[in-house]
Amino acid sequence: MKKFFQTIRNIWKIEDLRTRILNTILLLMIYRLGTFVVLPGIDPNMLEQLQSQGNQGIFGLINMFAGGAFSRASIFALGIMPYISASIVIQLLTVAVPAFQKMQKEGEDGRRKMNQITRVLTILITLVQGIGYIINLRNESGAAIVNDGFGFMGIAIIILVAGTMFCMWLGERITDKGLGNGISLIIMVGIVARLPFGLAAEFDGRLGDTGGGLVVFLLEIAAWLAVILAVIALVQGTRKIPVQYAKRVVGNRMTSGARSYLPMKVNAAGVMPIIFAQALLFIPGTIGQFIPETSTTAAGIVQSFMNPTSLAYTLTTAILIILFTYFYTAITYSPNQIAEELKRNGGFVPGVKPGKQTAEFIDNILSRITLPGSFFLALVAIIPSFAMLFNINNEFAQFYGGTSLLIMVGVVLDTLQQIESHLLMRQYDGLLQGGAKIKGRVPAGSGATAI
Repeated sequence: MKKFFQTIRNIWKIEDLRTRILNTILLLMIYRLGTFVVLPGIDPNMLEQLQSQGNQGIFGLINMFAGGAFSRASIFALGIMPYISASIVIQLLTVAVPAFQKMQKEGEDGRRKMNQITRVLTILITLVQGIGYIINLRNESGAAIVNDGFGFMGIAIIILVAGTMFCMWLGERITDKGLGNGISLIIMVGIVARLPFGLAAEFDGRLGDTGGGLVVFLLEIAAWLAVILAVIALVQGTRKIPVQYAKRVVGNRMTSGARSYLPMKVNAAGVMPIIFAQALLFIPGTIGQFIPETSTTAAGIVQSFMNPTSLAYTLTTAILIILFTYFYTAITYSPNQIAEELKRNGGFVPGVKPGKQTAEFIDNILSRITLPGSFFLALVAIIPSFAMLFNINNEFAQFYGGTSLLIMVGVVLDTLQQIESHLLMRQYDGLLQGGAKIKGRVPAGSGATAI
């Protein structure tokens, strides 16, 4: 405990680190305040239907990423999700379109162009989602709109677009002037804001007449902490491929060959497979709206895919996550490109010929570590379903796994890594004893989206 307080004092002594932490807190507070500012022309007391919808399906996922702003009809209702969607589209285009591949290789100038394209695409996606959001608001909570009409819709869409762009600007300012990845921190703050309510609801439920008492609640907390430790192991898991660099002549001197390693993440895809799987599982609910009520068999099948505790939902989710993990890892890691860059820089894997054989070697290792990683990721994703079967409150059960826990763990580890870098750079002890280092979530050059 004494070392912990000493580390806190060391963090506060570093002026640059102290300024970055304060900037991060201030910008995140601005974002959280914005999530409670309701769109003009809407009565916040009449949003009960929208709030209940915000806990279901894909709307629940959007509401989680928006920190509850979706169900409150806030100016930040769409949050940062349009920017995330645009970034994923650009990432996929970088793999499939040669023009984007060329742009990616142009260095800082190419990144600047891609960022500009991402911003324009974010505006277009926000326009489409904003129209859909207002239409859904009319259908679900039409009574909340004071003066409905074309003018209200136009103003609301403009404000939603401006809100998303402001969230994106806040994220970029946090990255530049604060600590950690700003976009990821904005998403994490929205998720963490729901945790106290879930804990309180579970605590009240367990202390009821049929809840099981305080002992059961403490056992649930212990199980939750065990899941967190397992997720940390998943996020930190890395397979290191040794790399040897040949001797080079620099000026008039011969430099000795350096030894390094190529980090291959066990979970290179992050939370994207879970997001894709949950988005696809929203389709049965949409189809169910067009099925006649007389068709009880079809309605029962659709309902089984919408119930998080059903076997069909759990099994389908696990299979989709495994498939999407392989797919997303394949598009973010390019063994041929890695082998080419190693060869260009005079690097090689000991015992493996540079070029094609190196690419095959990296591809084989990537396939082997992705298999257990995909199964572990699928298990983490379906743990909330098992938690619900044990009568754990739905809101608290979401933190037993899935996107909520993975994002929280990943962002916290990434932020702690930056704090540790600042401490070690100024010759202070790190956050961990024994010289252990906190690993980043995404290796440099992997191309994975930081969420």
